[in-house]
Amino acid sequence: MADIKLLGLWYSPFSKRVEWALKTKGVEYEYIEDDLQNKSLLLLQSNPIHKKVPVLIHNGKPICESSVILEYIDETFEGPSILPKDSYDRALARFWAKFFEDKWPSMMKSLFFKGEEQEKAKEEVNEMLRILDNELKDKKFFVGNKFGFVDVVANAVALWFGVLEEVIGVVSVTSEKFPNFCDWRDEYYIQNKEYLPSRDELFAHYQAYIQRVAASK
Repeated sequence: MADIKLLGLWYSPFSKRVEWALKTKGVEYEYIEDDLQNKSLLLLQSNPIHKKVPVLIHNGKPICESSVILEYIDETFEGPSILPKDSYDRALARFWAKFFEDKWPSMMKSLFFKGEEQEKAKEEVNEMLRILDNELKDKKFFVGNKFGFVDVVANAVALWFGVLEEVIGVVSVTSEKFPNFCDWRDEYYIQNKEYLPSRDELFAHYQAYIQRVAASK
């Protein structure tokens, strides 16, 4: 039997992408929760460049970066496909996955930065959501007719961003403004609740984090 370990964090959307893929494929693995404040020697040895989770260790060989790990899992293990079979759809999936990866920093800036940089980030996020809302018109998922690679990569937008908005008390993503996106987001949560952390637990975690940061200033 293959020796498979996943170094992760329970509240990390990037770790949860990999957990979803492993469970969907029916792969047995050992989950190891790491601590960003006291990173394990195994993490530092496995990902010496970025020193972050997730890291998949397969028969002693580490694979880093969540989207790379997703493709590795899809290519290596039997089970339901994550990337589309059609080559054009695979290209589309990779395009939209990169779109989400590129926009995530702006989403964080729109929440936690101040002043001109925050306003610029908010404009970029609104434009991103308009693009996504239009892309999802008359569609249930981003590529093809089933939940797949792009939807998994977009998990931070589906759950984490909304929770963080609630924590800071500013909710901008509404069904009135972005109905197609919100329908996709709600379907995402319904279909994948077993693979996602509790909204209440996430809220409590980030609320406590923000309070600690505020108290330290």
